[in-house]
Amino acid sequence: MKIAQTLSLLLFISVSLIAQTPASIYEYEAKTIDGEAFDFKSLKGKKVMIVNVASKCGLTPQYEQLQQLHEEYGGDDFVIIGFPANNFMSQEPGSELEIKEFCTENYQVTFQLMSKISVKGDDIHPIYQWLTQENLNKLEDNKVKWNFQKYLIDEKGNLVKVVSPRTKPYDDEIITWLKG
Repeated sequence: MKIAQTLSLLLFISVSLIAQTPASIYEYEAKTIDGEAFDFKSLKGKKVMIVNVASKCGLTPQYEQLQQLHEEYGGDDFVIIGFPANNFMSQEPGSELEIKEFCTENYQVTFQLMSKISVKGDDIHPIYQWLTQENLNKLEDNKVKWNFQKYLIDEKGNLVKVVSPRTKPYDDEIITWLKG
């Protein structure tokens, strides 16, 4: 009888742990660059590209293609979310206001920018924990290699692909995913 009870307890604990593991991106919230709450549940049914961005990086001109992608494909079916982060050589030192002004003035950014966060290290934001840890995202363990790494999330809230920072937003693999 003790073995059956022990097995039941272990099964209960396993099921409880699985139930606590976020199954999709819809379990998360963050703050917009304007300080407003943003619930990822609002993205249900949409493809999402999450990008960690920086204003003083050699890859910063990707803002232009991100904005073009947003204008061409964004709306009811696709959303781009930019997370400013200062994790790589202090390439995003500004305040939220400075970042927003830079993006608006230089690249006419209208896609959703979020509050500045950390995308790696001890203070990694929970959304980036989900994006980078297989036990949470159910796809793969990965590290944010640099600014402008792209994460592609399907309409069901599942991480489906991690795209290199050097891959431009209008790359065929991204467009194929968008149209697929």
